[in-house]
Amino acid sequence: MPIPYLIVDAHEDLAYNALSLGRDPRLSAKQVRASEPAKPVNGLATVGIDDFLAGNVRVIFATIYVSPTGGSNTPGKTYSTAEQANALGQEQLAYYALLAGDPRISLITTRADLKRVVDSTEPKIGLVLLMEGADPIIQPQDAAQWFEGGVRIIGPAWSQTRYSGGTGKPGPLTEIGKELMREMSRLGFILDTSHMAEESFFQALDLFDGTVIASHSNTRQYVPTDRQLSDDMIRALVKRDGVIGAVFFNQFLKHQWRQSGADKKAVTFATVIDHMKHICDLAGDATHCGIGTDFDGGFGMEATPDEIDTAADLPKFADALSRAGFNDDEVRGIMGGNWLRILERALPA
Repeated sequence: MPIPYLIVDAHEDLAYNALSLGRDPRLSAKQVRASEPAKPVNGLATVGIDDFLAGNVRVIFATIYVSPTGGSNTPGKTYSTAEQANALGQEQLAYYALLAGDPRISLITTRADLKRVVDSTEPKIGLVLLMEGADPIIQPQDAAQWFEGGVRIIGPAWSQTRYSGGTGKPGPLTEIGKELMREMSRLGFILDTSHMAEESFFQALDLFDGTVIASHSNTRQYVPTDRQLSDDMIRALVKRDGVIGAVFFNQFLKHQWRQSGADKKAVTFATVIDHMKHICDLAGDATHCGIGTDFDGGFGMEATPDEIDTAADLPKFADALSRAGFNDDEVRGIMGGNWLRILERALPA
């Protein structure tokens, strides 16, 4: 029986995991697990192209993420200068071009590309490139080169960057951060506010007049840390008709989950839905909720909701939404339709 809901996952670190951790996304999660130690540094793999296709994940926001030296517990290549960040980012951009040589994968840079992927009779995955942390952009005017290279979404922050305050490093946009907002508006980028500090978040919304999202963020209502969105931030995103992708990382779903014993069974799809319902309560409808799992984004299967073994299990989330009282149109929107609305509006023709 065909899976009825087309799924969009708005956050996956495919290139970083391939180039820094040696995890080939063309292998299934179980093939990756078989090739790694019993307890790999980043946990048990959850993703692979076969897993996404089995779950009817048809569009992925694939990141260009480079890690600052000394700023992450994640292994792999790091940078300490803008030029080093640029080189690592360009390497990941080239990796996605090579990955698109796989007949199951294509890059989405226009609305026409999106339509081809969504309408394809043969299951295919389209990648929309998202830069997570803007440090690979040496100067704001260089954003044009990244747009020409296929990047369509930029998140200025991860932790603190040269452009913006971020997670664990509160602060405003820098002067070049303000310039970047204006340049992104001019070029037609989508602004990803995930990881932005609250001060820089609101500055960015004042300066940037294009489409705004939070690719992978949960709510402070349930996890009161600066990594999540405050109610004021959620309302601001709703006002801009943005979409917020739920992160399927237990530490971001249940407050102090790790400190309380890191029990996988303590977090379920119902926990994710609590965050979504809070957004719906603030918005007045379900059109601003989506999925941005961040699977394998520094955590593994052991730190995902109890129902998840691999990305192939995502269709089960649709059933959980239905049981929680969401109607068919709302479920279809959350699983992918809300993200498609954003892309159809923001991508060039």
